[in-house]
Amino acid sequence: MIRMIPVALLLLASSAAAQSGADRPASPATPLTVGETFSLPSKLLGEVRRVNVYLPPVYADSAGRRFPVLYMLDGGLGEDFLHVAGLVQVSIGNGTMRPMVLVGIENTDRRRDLTGPTDVASDRAIAPRVGGSAAFRAFVRTELIPEVERRYRATAERAIIGESLAGLFVVETFFLEPTLFDTYVAFDPSLWWNGEALVKGAAARFRRGVGRGKTLHVATSSHPIMARVGAEFERVLEREAPAGLRWSYEPMPNETHATIFHPAALWAVRRLFRPDSVPR
Repeated sequence: MIRMIPVALLLLASSAAAQSGADRPASPATPLTVGETFSLPSKLLGEVRRVNVYLPPVYADSAGRRFPVLYMLDGGLGEDFLHVAGLVQVSIGNGTMRPMVLVGIENTDRRRDLTGPTDVASDRAIAPRVGGSAAFRAFVRTELIPEVERRYRATAERAIIGESLAGLFVVETFFLEPTLFDTYVAFDPSLWWNGEALVKGAAARFRRGVGRGKTLHVATSSHPIMARVGAEFERVLEREAPAGLRWSYEPMPNETHATIFHPAALWAVRRLFRPDSVPR
């Protein structure tokens, strides 16, 4: 049976729709903003570097409050910045992570900047220029960090996160300039670089106290080389890590080199930057 709807009710519904704006045309598209971007001319590198920044919502609501800064490598909009910013946003919003400023460093010459010197011919063959990590680290130390701390209300607490060659840079920085950051986070780091020199030299550095008072977290995927070298590094940490170094190693055999970043980052931010952790 077809039920008839009174004309008065149809007119009422039509009036309500008009009042709600449902009959209006769609508005023009506008940009979707998830953060802010600035360009930093680098005298050390002789080029302009783009930096992408995500500010937690509480940043705007607390004018006198300062926040720790999480620096991320591969931080371009076409690289890892957007998905890490989303992860940080959700984790802060659901209370599993302390509010932090996220600073993404966009690449210009990735293999140049993220690798140290090497004596291995096959390493040098991966790109026209490699071995520039010292210059890139100097840029981070003397140009980027001061500019970030000038622009934003930052505490003295700093962390760095990276994957693959960026993870190599994280571990290298931990060993060569441990005071630059408080927390070092590396996913599937390319520790095979230069004949595994960082792993082979780790014990001697640890015996000198390198890393004391810092936090180091490493996660590896099912990639056979990354998993093998990562496990070797874990064994060195178990034997030689100095007192006061907070370290963790997380094998993730269900992840590949291509999939590890997001699940490993979620694990890391929830445990390393949990709300009840004490800022340094």
